[in-house]
Amino acid sequence: MTIKSCHYCSYILFYSVEKVSVKYTGDMMSVKNKKRGRPLKMGGKLSSEAIVESAVRLLEQSGKVPSIRKIASTLDVDPMAIYYYYSNKTAILEAVTVDLMESIYEPDGHKSWRDELLCLSVSYLRLLQDYAGLLETMLAMSDVSPAKIFISRFEEILSPLNLPEPDKKDAMDLLVDYLHGFALAARCNDGNKSLTVDVARGPITFYLDALGGKANLKDVKISR
Repeated sequence: MTIKSCHYCSYILFYSVEKVSVKYTGDMMSVKNKKRGRPLKMGGKLSSEAIVESAVRLLEQSGKVPSIRKIASTLDVDPMAIYYYYSNKTAILEAVTVDLMESIYEPDGHKSWRDELLCLSVSYLRLLQDYAGLLETMLAMSDVSPAKIFISRFEEILSPLNLPEPDKKDAMDLLVDYLHGFALAARCNDGNKSLTVDVARGPITFYLDALGGKANLKDVKISR
C-alpha cells in the first residue's frame, strides 16, 4: 500500500509497507547485521529477555529510549555484551516495542465486540500513558511489527461485523487517530489531572455506537 505524505502520522505507523528484516534464532535476535562481542559478566545470566526488561524499565522511568551504554550499565555488563544479542539500538527498540504492545488487551471471545474493542482501546491508551516515550518511538520506527499486533487484534474483534475492507480500514484509521491524539494531548497537558484514560471512554463509546450503526445499515437498501 502506498503512503501519501498527507496522511496522518498514525496512519503511517499502522499501514507503512516499509519492513525491517528481523531474524529470530533461539534466545537471540538480529536485524541484518551480525552479532558482535560476547557477554562478559553476570555469570552467563545475560539474555535477550533481561536486556528488553531493563530497557522497558528505563523507558518507563525516564520517558526516553535508553542508550545501549545505559542498558549495559543497569545490567552491569560491558556494552559490547549487548551486541551479542542485538546488533544495534534499532533491534532493541523493535524488541521493546513488540514486548510492550503484546501486553495490550487480547480478545478472548467471551465479550461482545463493543466490549472487546473498548478494552483494546483503553489498554492501548494506558500503555501509552505509562510509557511516555513509546508513541514517539513507534512513530519514528520503520518496522511495523508493533503496529501489526494492534491491527490483528482490532480485525479479530471486528470480524463478526463483516465490514467491507474499505470500511474496516476507515474504522481503524479513525480510532487510531483519536487514541494517538488523546495520548499526545494528555502528555502535553501533564499537569491536567482531569485528562485521564477514563475521560476517553465517552468518545470511544460514541465511536462504537456509530460503528455498530454502520454495520447494521450496510446491507439495508433505502426505499423511496
